Amino acid sequence: MMFYSAEESISADELKKLQSERLIKTVKRVYENVPFYKKKFREAGVEPGDIKSVDDLHRLPFTTKQDLRDNYPYGLFAAPMKDIVRIHASSGTTGKMTVVCYTKNDIEMWSGLIARCLSMAGATHDDIIHNCYGYGLFTGGLGIHYGVEKLGATVIPVSGGNSQRQIKIMQDFGSTILTCTPSYALNLAETMREMGVGKGDIKLKAGLFGAEPWSENMRRDIEKLWGIDALDIYGLSEIMGPGVANECLEKNGLHVFEDHFIPEIINSETGKAVAPGERGELVFTTITKEGIPLIRYRTKDITRIIPEKCKCGRTFTRIERLSGRTDDMLIIRGVNVFPSEIEKVIMSVEGVEPHYQIVVDRAEHGLDTLEVLVEVNDKIFSDEIKNLESIEKKIKKEINSVLGIGVTVKLVEPGSIPRSEGKAKRIIDKRKI
Repeated sequence: MMFYSAEESISADELKKLQSERLIKTVKRVYENVPFYKKKFREAGVEPGDIKSVDDLHRLPFTTKQDLRDNYPYGLFAAPMKDIVRIHASSGTTGKMTVVCYTKNDIEMWSGLIARCLSMAGATHDDIIHNCYGYGLFTGGLGIHYGVEKLGATVIPVSGGNSQRQIKIMQDFGSTILTCTPSYALNLAETMREMGVGKGDIKLKAGLFGAEPWSENMRRDIEKLWGIDALDIYGLSEIMGPGVANECLEKNGLHVFEDHFIPEIINSETGKAVAPGERGELVFTTITKEGIPLIRYRTKDITRIIPEKCKCGRTFTRIERLSGRTDDMLIIRGVNVFPSEIEKVIMSVEGVEPHYQIVVDRAEHGLDTLEVLVEVNDKIFSDEIKNLESIEKKIKKEINSVLGIGVTVKLVEPGSIPRSEGKAKRIIDKRKI
């Protein structure tokens, strides 16, 4: 089988050798160029010479998002500004922005990895990629853009918004691959239906969807609505942007590009490695980045490593699709609740639209309450009250069974839950915590 790059079928021994060489260089680079890391290493009692291979990775200290904020804006840069060709940053909605940078070599590497992702979806230089990810400080838009050009395909830099125009462009320009958040893919499908455009009027064959967790049921909805293969693309700005890992057409886990990023799964509370195949917090060490290499960066994303080999023939480790983030996790009456668990239940019920919101509040008696607002389609909404009550009871029973706590379920009319052109806002937390 032909892959975009030879590294995709690298042997375990070759990969370990490559990772070890690159890790040693990266550790030396950050120690010599980033005062933060020199201090952090010394506090941990480790020096670059102590790192002989990837087997020594556990000796190195963790890096967190707070470390990036504490060193805002340029404190973690490992290259002089004259070598930095681009800067991206997070939105900064929860504090200072997290600032990342790229050298010319970083951009080239990143572009190659996005090209690798696109090829995993079946893209070639003949394809037209409809890129709805946002352009600007967010890494999504430009990350995908440069990868498309690296592949030699055609990119339409349409960004988000104006959904009717998006559909018209798809029709007129012959877009074959869609890139956006999964929630926006559903939003666009709804717009397409309202415009009277059928999936047969669009040439799309595949989509790369990321930037938010999404369930298998949502994948099935997207594939049915668009008539495409829907693949998960994973990344985060701090590590690179989109393209750290990607699903192949087997759709059974995301291949981590281990020639550039070393993954670990740890227990969030202890910081120790979990047992093979067990879920935990995903940690990455970058081993090829020049601008802002990060050592053992705690992503807060929850997943597990899939031990079995993939049928596609790629040898890179696979991670399970994300079940949520530790900072998205809600604690309701002492129970850990991930929105993805609720979504899985909702999406399995016939007649329900893939739009929902979770409202958390605190009652006068001090107990937390959890209400799930679920949109239904026009046919169900026009049914008799007893039918609506039956669906509410079914969803409530299923969620209670999965979570082990009582919830309130409320069916709402079609179109009443706000749509998103980027990441969907699923949680409204009204508690004063």
